[in-house]
Amino acid sequence: MSTPEPTELRRGWTTGACATAAAKAAYSALLTGSFPDPVEITLPRGGTADFVLTRHSLSGATAMATITKDAGDDPDVTHGALITSTVRLLPAASGVVFKAGDGVGTVTRPGLPIPPGEPAINPVPRQMMRDTIAGLAASAGAPGDVEIEVSIDGGRELALKTMNGRLGIVGGLSVLGTTGIVRPFSCAAWIASIHRGVDVARAIGLTHVVGATGSASEDAVRARYQLDETAFLDMGDFAGGLLKYLRSHPVDRLTLSGGFAKFTKLAQGALDLHSARSSVDFAFLQDLLRQAGAPPDLIGGAGAANTAKEVLDNALAEGLDLSGPLAGKVKSSVRHILRNAPIDVEVLITDRQGTVLGECGFDADA
Repeated sequence: MSTPEPTELRRGWTTGACATAAAKAAYSALLTGSFPDPVEITLPRGGTADFVLTRHSLSGATAMATITKDAGDDPDVTHGALITSTVRLLPAASGVVFKAGDGVGTVTRPGLPIPPGEPAINPVPRQMMRDTIAGLAASAGAPGDVEIEVSIDGGRELALKTMNGRLGIVGGLSVLGTTGIVRPFSCAAWIASIHRGVDVARAIGLTHVVGATGSASEDAVRARYQLDETAFLDMGDFAGGLLKYLRSHPVDRLTLSGGFAKFTKLAQGALDLHSARSSVDFAFLQDLLRQAGAPPDLIGGAGAANTAKEVLDNALAEGLDLSGPLAGKVKSSVRHILRNAPIDVEVLITDRQGTVLGECGFDADA
């Protein structure tokens, strides 16, 4: 039986591209009295994209248009969201002014590409909209002075699934995108949000940040320290994305918290801890058992184990601590990844309930 050829994943469009298309349709209606549908925009790195309008309206000096975001085959939190740009004519010399509508956040902390007090509409989407307005205005002989209010239906609720709250973006989602295109299952957006989290933490003077693999391991750190919400970076499986960035953007203290299996892979030197992209080396766990003085049958059984949890559970049944020694090995691996960055590292190994099973503390506290 032959193996079917893999199906190419379908690309999608960023919130920034959708907002730009909606703004173009709305401003076109203000200039001509009609809405282009579909509406074509130019992408930042060349090429064009067409968008079909979901709804639109025109009333005097104000027009609005809505695009339904299609993220392609990417598991994007905003897939299917309604992105609306409302364009209002302004007095001459006003320029292009951006406003956060319902569901779009406002920046409240430094360290992001947009300063505090501004709508969370990133630089590239802003430039896309400015260029679009300028092009239409030039063709029509109009001044091009407008306010663009971007809103996202349900954006306040959707933002709860993102890092926006921790980054100090309140009231909704960010309007993002550097190319206009969402490439399916790309890790880039998540890693970029980790980097922005580090930037914000540093900008507001935090000296201790946290990288956790999940909510339970994060809760373990919360129970131990009273830290600003911004200190908790949504590392997930992307340990490399955090650690590599910290090399050149260091903080004084870093707590890493995660489960036994994922941190076994980090101890082995893996930078992406997802099960599809790295795997546990059971020979590594056998060596850990030997160093812990485990009996030969336990060591031999580990070589045929199904999961790292199975090895851990069998060791615990024998009264052997593997989590503490593993934490030490994780710390050594992390130091190697960080190279000479002046960061004191703490490692916590947790179970699925957030209980700390083993740890290797900060050097300064030793």
